[in-house]
Amino acid sequence: MPPGRQQVVLGALLLDANRVVGIDHLIDAVWDDAPPVTARRQIQICVSALRANLTSIGRGEAIVTRPPGYLLRVADGESDVQLFAALTAEGEALVRSGDPRGGLALLRQALALWRGPALGGTAGSRLTAKAAKLEEDRIAVLETCFDLELNAGRHRQVVGEISALVAQHPLRERLRSQLMLALYRSGRQAEALEAYRATRELLVDELGLEPGEDLRRLEAAILAGDPSLVVEAEGVPARQGRERQAPTAPPPVETVVPLQLPADIGEFTGRAGLVAQARELLAQGGRATRVVALVGKPGIGKSAVAVHVAHLLVEEHFPDGQLYCDLGGTREHPANAADVLGRFLRAMGIPGTSIPDAEDERAEMYRQLVARKRMLVVLDDAATESQVRALLPGSSSCSVVVTSRTRLTGLPGVRVLEVEVPSQDEALEMLATVVGHDRVGAEPAAAAALIRLVGSLPLALRIVAARLSARPSWSLAWMLERLSDERRRLDELAHGDMMVRASLALTYDGLQVESRRLLRLLGALDGLSFPTWVAAALLDEDVFVAADLLEGLVDAQMLEIVAVDATGGPRYRFHDLIRLFSREQLERNEGEGPRAAAVRRVVGGWLALAGEAHVRVYGGDFTSLHGDAPRWRPSASHVDRLLADPLLWLEAEQQNLCSAVETSAEEGLHEACWDLAVTLVTLFEARCYFADWDRTHQRALAAVRAAGNSRGEAALLCSLASLQLSWSRARAARDLVEPALRTFEALADGQGVALARRNLALAHHRLGDLDAAAPLYLAALEGFHASGDPVGQAWVLTQVAQIELESGEQESAANRLYEALDICRRFGNHRVEVQVRYRLSDLMIRQGRHDEAAEALTELLAGVRASGDTVGEARVLHKLAVVRGALGDAGGAEALLREALEVRERAMDHGGAAETRAELAVVLADRGDRAAAVSLLGRAISTFAERNMGAARLRAQQVLERIRTT
Repeated sequence: MPPGRQQVVLGALLLDANRVVGIDHLIDAVWDDAPPVTARRQIQICVSALRANLTSIGRGEAIVTRPPGYLLRVADGESDVQLFAALTAEGEALVRSGDPRGGLALLRQALALWRGPALGGTAGSRLTAKAAKLEEDRIAVLETCFDLELNAGRHRQVVGEISALVAQHPLRERLRSQLMLALYRSGRQAEALEAYRATRELLVDELGLEPGEDLRRLEAAILAGDPSLVVEAEGVPARQGRERQAPTAPPPVETVVPLQLPADIGEFTGRAGLVAQARELLAQGGRATRVVALVGKPGIGKSAVAVHVAHLLVEEHFPDGQLYCDLGGTREHPANAADVLGRFLRAMGIPGTSIPDAEDERAEMYRQLVARKRMLVVLDDAATESQVRALLPGSSSCSVVVTSRTRLTGLPGVRVLEVEVPSQDEALEMLATVVGHDRVGAEPAAAAALIRLVGSLPLALRIVAARLSARPSWSLAWMLERLSDERRRLDELAHGDMMVRASLALTYDGLQVESRRLLRLLGALDGLSFPTWVAAALLDEDVFVAADLLEGLVDAQMLEIVAVDATGGPRYRFHDLIRLFSREQLERNEGEGPRAAAVRRVVGGWLALAGEAHVRVYGGDFTSLHGDAPRWRPSASHVDRLLADPLLWLEAEQQNLCSAVETSAEEGLHEACWDLAVTLVTLFEARCYFADWDRTHQRALAAVRAAGNSRGEAALLCSLASLQLSWSRARAARDLVEPALRTFEALADGQGVALARRNLALAHHRLGDLDAAAPLYLAALEGFHASGDPVGQAWVLTQVAQIELESGEQESAANRLYEALDICRRFGNHRVEVQVRYRLSDLMIRQGRHDEAAEALTELLAGVRASGDTVGEARVLHKLAVVRGALGDAGGAEALLREALEVRERAMDHGGAAETRAELAVVLADRGDRAAAVSLLGRAISTFAERNMGAARLRAQQVLERIRTT
């Protein structure tokens, strides 16, 4: 292959073999960010040349054109990258299953595929980055091989190979430790210690860091002549010890490292003493969690100091992650500890179904996850000790920063640091950093007077400085005069937050008329961040007009941009004091009619967007109920940008959407309230936000009952029944949905009746009453057909098919499932399609079509993994293992069950993990490993007993008895 573009194009196609590679991606790979005008044509020429070269070896059909690019067909075993990955995975699986020799052989076979650097001869930053990833994978496999060979007593054979690799990668501490161990076991203790000293000098000189804990511990063991380091030639340990337990398996799956800190303030100045003190307290060792509380009056800069200190510490002292939450202590409804714990657990990779409902259980899981990790937790704007106490880790390796207006002295071990106003010099530096040192230096007396006038309060300083910076023609003396002219200014500056209000009033008065009106209307919102369209709804204006006004408020320091959303648009938020000020202006300058109309538009906007998101997720407005509350819709193009990934948008706006339910209830907008609440089930159900589901519905239920809205009440009761079914509380679901069904029947609401009958049928089904469930399912099916809801029909068809499968009516069940599958695919409803395909695999298994079931489940597994459905992944892995066992592939079944067990344990799904252990025990018993099977069943039975899983416990005990007696 000639060097140049053809190699780059071929490399890019090979890396994504059997997948479509877009022409734009190929252009980026060849020319990075500076393609010529003819780039697309030149790529086509390269592909034609590649096809000609491939034709010469009989593979001219390998590259096919598939919009929006090309696909390179590669058979199994033809791609060294794919073969390397497959051999590596197979080798690692053998190691995990207790066959290190077999695993080592496969890993060495994988390494033998390498013939030099990956993608050698290609250029371009895109492919270079991928080549670096492949090289990293190679080194990781080599390190695993060295661990296995050292454990097997082949230390003399690997000394040379490790030495050569250390020379190429001198900063890899794992390689250095392996070299030291190999030298020591080869009787070369002095050289092993010299290797450590060389490593330490290199790390200190190059990085300014000491060696890691593992290297230091190994050096100490060598110096002490620890006998546990010695391994005989045949791999039998001379004596059991800690170092004998060196890893013999590949590194564990990388855990989620949360990185939640907000951005640091680029122009942060002053507070050097406070920052140093906080850093020292948070970084020092001890036997308990270190807690520092930064306290002070509003606008003093507590949050800025906390975030700044956190950024200074995280890289060196807290490499395992940072958790951050604004607790909203100054808002009307502060965050509660249970909700915050739920957010933290999700950030650390725990799916919603594994998160307990009770606060104390969430706190226990949280402390377990952060134990022995070096993590920093930042809790901003805390209201009380009780709000914070459950969020404190229990490990001395963690530190916590809390900001609050109160001293929080009741927290265990807390060190309270007062955030005082900056000194005169620090305040001058703050002002000069924004305004410019030349201007401040030219008018030092005026600058000093300005600082005194605003009491050196950082918030007030920022606002004044912003006005001066935006108006270069203004002198500091002129700004001082303007401040002095304000009525009651000195009195206000002398009395608490009145000084901030006066400073804000000065900025407010300088705004344009429309900017002032927008600022006032924004005061009607809560303290959450918001996107641009919300301002447009408040004003009933175009999004771009609202965006310009928002940017003006940002320039004036009356709003801040806190993030950029998935569409690339900014998100805005008030400082709490400015929000209070805007609310005061709203009450003084806007009548109740304009204010209420603005709030109705915003609620209508959330309702319209949530409804459209549901339509895009479900393929239409299916399995839903709506009221007649007015909607406010941004432009179609803006909606398309927001909802490019509708489920992602719903999750990103979760807090705002739940807040809109609360707002609509408070404003008496009961029709919008229930409509929005039930529409949000699209998110709550998909991502297991069960607490939000319950909270929003209970709030909306109170609103509709107060208003006498019977249809809204029935819709909410029906939806709450679905929630109870998700919680496996079938009786509670039945009790909720029965009155809803009676109301829908009285209102002649066909869709409502169908939904209620569906839920009532499922409740009876879960309770084992199939005689009651079957006719209700069929009635719901007819109702969905009459109301034009095909997805509702597909869902019911799946449930009816399950009953028929259980009763042996396979042909009828198959017809219903394939009808449901056709509906889902026609309307693009992925969620119900997954359920249908899972049921189809049941049908295939019952019909003995195990090969087809394996193929279907393998395809389904790829889908649930792509969507991030951890619970679905574990279920499909488990069922796929059952199929592999039925096909006689006991080894494959064992590997899949171990993978399912790993997924469930990582998700802390204890009940599911116990079920997988019980299934794995059966496989191991059949393979002759009775001891392991009995151990697994013992653990499973204990878990079943703890979690009141009676049926599962009985099955496991029966299996255990059978194993012991055979």
